[in-house]
Amino acid sequence: MNLLDVLVEPLQYEFMTRAILTTVIAAVVCAMLSCWLVLIGWSLMGDAVSHAVLPGVVLAYVVGAPFALGAVVFGLLAVALIGVIRDTSRVKEDAAIGIVFTTLFALGLVLISVTPSQTDLNHIIFGNILGVSTADLVQIAVLALVAFAVLVVKRRDLTLYAFDPAHAFAIGLSPRLLGALLLGVLALTAVVALQVVGVILVVAMLIIPGATAYLLTDRFGRMLVIAPVTSALSSVLGIYLSYWLDASSAGLVVLVQGAVFTAVYLFSPRQGVLGRRRRGAAQPAVTAG
Repeated sequence: MNLLDVLVEPLQYEFMTRAILTTVIAAVVCAMLSCWLVLIGWSLMGDAVSHAVLPGVVLAYVVGAPFALGAVVFGLLAVALIGVIRDTSRVKEDAAIGIVFTTLFALGLVLISVTPSQTDLNHIIFGNILGVSTADLVQIAVLALVAFAVLVVKRRDLTLYAFDPAHAFAIGLSPRLLGALLLGVLALTAVVALQVVGVILVVAMLIIPGATAYLLTDRFGRMLVIAPVTSALSSVLGIYLSYWLDASSAGLVVLVQGAVFTAVYLFSPRQGVLGRRRRGAAQPAVTAG
């Protein structure tokens, strides 16, 4: 079997074509958002929102509503609860995040265990990218387009908020509203990725691409290009490997992204560990651009 056969054979199956398209769509929008999450230091918030949507998805199934609706509602609810606990008690934000996302995730697990279903709801937890239907693909594409459009239109304001909230406030922007907007997009993007890799691995798609790009460039504008490209390519490779190895698609997508990050972490020309040791130079800071 030659290389052409390796590339073409999986595409003969409609479910593989849908899986690749869906994964690339999710990978691109997750990677864009991950640049801001990594820069602001919201990795744990991404973890919280991605896990907190689980009970919303299950309840949406129970009442016959779209999964996306329940997930977005509970994602925003999680953000609101974290803010309330942080602002009205002595509990710090990291502890509030841990309390909210573990409690809501546990609620989701309980709901799955007691909900009669002809659908295997465990796919919500572990992902079922090979089972994505055409309707699912359309829904994911629409949600991803909305999230992508918001990030593109507001990228300058969000970038200023990430680098210098005080300056953003000084020129008339509201850091609180920009933070809320970013969290809203986070909830929406978590829904997009949920059907690809499941609740447990969503955080990987929301963090790894941005972290990889962060080690490859010191300009934020370039991060917004590098992260989606590396994420999309890694995702396609992961899907192909899952076909040929007959292994978990979601797991391999994330493993490939992790492998790319590891390679960049070690061998990046300017900021890789081995490169820095050779030069004995400090890692430069990211600048806007």
